[in-house]
Amino acid sequence: MEVIYHYDGSFEGFLSCVFASYAHKESPAGFCSGEDLLYSFYDTRTVSTNPEHAARVWRKIAALSPEAAALLRRGLLTCLPEKELHLYRLLAKLLRDGPGFLGNRSDETLYPVLRAVQHLNEEVHLLKGFVRFSDLGGVLGGEIEPKNRVLPVLGGHFRARLQGERFFLYDRTHKEALFHVPGQSVIRPLAAFQMAPPDKTEARYRLLWKRFYDTIAIKERENPRLRMSNMPKRYWNTMTEFQDERYFIPSSAPLPDLEAP
Repeated sequence: MEVIYHYDGSFEGFLSCVFASYAHKESPAGFCSGEDLLYSFYDTRTVSTNPEHAARVWRKIAALSPEAAALLRRGLLTCLPEKELHLYRLLAKLLRDGPGFLGNRSDETLYPVLRAVQHLNEEVHLLKGFVRFSDLGGVLGGEIEPKNRVLPVLGGHFRARLQGERFFLYDRTHKEALFHVPGQSVIRPLAAFQMAPPDKTEARYRLLWKRFYDTIAIKERENPRLRMSNMPKRYWNTMTEFQDERYFIPSSAPLPDLEAP
């Protein structure tokens, strides 16, 4: 029997779906999460996240292959179409045949997941250099527009680099944000977000950075194709050096009195 699994989109939720498929002797025809309930000819089963069931599946995967366990965890963060189905098939093959096939990078079950995780890792690497933070009243804030859900992976880099700082990083694509204070970090959904305008000091720093970027460019050696290869254009929307003049205008209105009745 094939069904559509509806779950909360979390990694534990996905593992709970895997447990449910074996418990009910079902083969998933697809997965959907949140409010994205699919309309199809298949029956739908809503699977609640069960930490105990998820832990049992995870222990089995980790015992069979730490490599597969890492692929599954990162695979769910990728933008691979129907990623849950690909991950389920990989897991089912691992449970059925053992980890031997993981040595064959061209395996039809393994290859799509490997390629997707590689794309995720490459995007994380690029964003380590492309994120631009602004000082917003003592809190560093930045925005990104990634294809993959990079915050769970990228967050570790900035927590290490900015250990003593308070900062946030908003993912416009997936409507979620990483919030960090010294000693604690959390990722939360954030459907709507508008970056606060800079004060005079921050506006000046932004302008200085843009002028530095423009000044070091050598017109005679300008190579737009090479620049877009090293710095893909889809990242420019959140990078200071590519913003228009409105981005460098400081706020003039006074801040509201938050303690007023």
